[in-house]
Amino acid sequence: MPKNSTMTPGPGRAVSTPKAAWLIGPALVAGVAYLDPGNVASNMTAGAQYGYLLVWVVVVGNVMAWLIQYLSAKLGIVTGESLPEVLGRRLRNRWARRAYWLQAELVAMATDVAEVIGGAVALNLLFGIPLLWGGVITGVVSMGLLLVQSKRGARAFENAVIALMVIIAVGFTAGVFVGPPEPAGIFGGLVPRFEDAGSVLLAASILGATIMPHAIYAHSALSRDRFAPPRAAGDASIAAPTRHAGDELAELRGVGTARLLRATRWDVSIAMILAGAVNLCILLLAAANLADVPGTDSLEGAYAALQAGLGPLVATLFAVGLLASGLASTSVGAYAGAEVMHGLLRVRVPLLLRRLVTLVPALLILGAGFDPTFALVLSQVVLSFGIPFALIPLVVLTAQRRTLGEYRNRTVTTIGGIVASIFLVTLNAVLLFLVFTGA
Repeated sequence: MPKNSTMTPGPGRAVSTPKAAWLIGPALVAGVAYLDPGNVASNMTAGAQYGYLLVWVVVVGNVMAWLIQYLSAKLGIVTGESLPEVLGRRLRNRWARRAYWLQAELVAMATDVAEVIGGAVALNLLFGIPLLWGGVITGVVSMGLLLVQSKRGARAFENAVIALMVIIAVGFTAGVFVGPPEPAGIFGGLVPRFEDAGSVLLAASILGATIMPHAIYAHSALSRDRFAPPRAAGDASIAAPTRHAGDELAELRGVGTARLLRATRWDVSIAMILAGAVNLCILLLAAANLADVPGTDSLEGAYAALQAGLGPLVATLFAVGLLASGLASTSVGAYAGAEVMHGLLRVRVPLLLRRLVTLVPALLILGAGFDPTFALVLSQVVLSFGIPFALIPLVVLTAQRRTLGEYRNRTVTTIGGIVASIFLVTLNAVLLFLVFTGA
């Protein structure tokens, strides 16, 4: 019987059935990873340089993301463990665990670099704050969000991140209502095709920025924290629900795993529809209003072009969305990184301390005067290395009876996971080839 199958209440206690809305949340938090500054940069550049050509890439990436995030959540719900925890048990050789942790840690740091830089750029655009100090402010605010998670539990953290996600959605979609795209261009962009090597590079960048390793690690942990039964003493996860959330946990007693998985499918669907729509709006905004405008290959240039073409309100909303994107995604990234360390090295590092340590590389890059947009591109290249290490084990584990029992993947689901894995790994290999050969 899976660990998280239906639980019964104690003697004399009635089973309380939670409202379906209470089961929604973990996917929305993990979905923030799909709206981070790396995604913004990739989609803006694609729209500005190639118009509507790569609309289909955003759509395909979102469909694959749905499947991948559902599998991650299912692993956390059924096993009561995150993906790093399951791998930590299966990788018995400590050097193998350390090697796996090292690549995951590098990916987490690259993610953090992109997200802190995005927040710093947004603060610079909005208030003229120097990039280095903008990075510090972004890091401090993200610490506040993580403090909410540590002190108030998973639900409070979800609420804070979801609020930022609403700001992101408004900030990045407002422009398409002021400067709407052409319907014919949108439908034409749904036909899969490339124009040249540059369009292939951008397609791989969009997918690389969409399917992020830390989102896979984080979603399994978020689902575990919300839905898994309380751990034994001494075995609490790094982010186990706090005891004052007991009333909410009590409501889950009597909710079977099958119902949790049905609710999770809705959760993932809502999150991916929202993230996909916002990403599509970013590309369409650029395609309709920034095509052939010089200087739009950077976030600063795109902001200036929006200000000149659609007015200061749209440009300001875009910068506010970028700031919310950096703040929310860097908090989720720090959460995922701490989970990776806990699951693979069995070392429990306080989230705030980890946030402080992983902030250093981003601040060094900002302080050294690196071009922010170039740093974002490089971070996406590093992320490309980590995708197979998260995606392939996820598909394998969720297909195994010994891991998920009766809730293991159906054959068609496993085939879909394999196809998505091959497609993503191949495209990211193309991305790395194009970047390093200068093609």
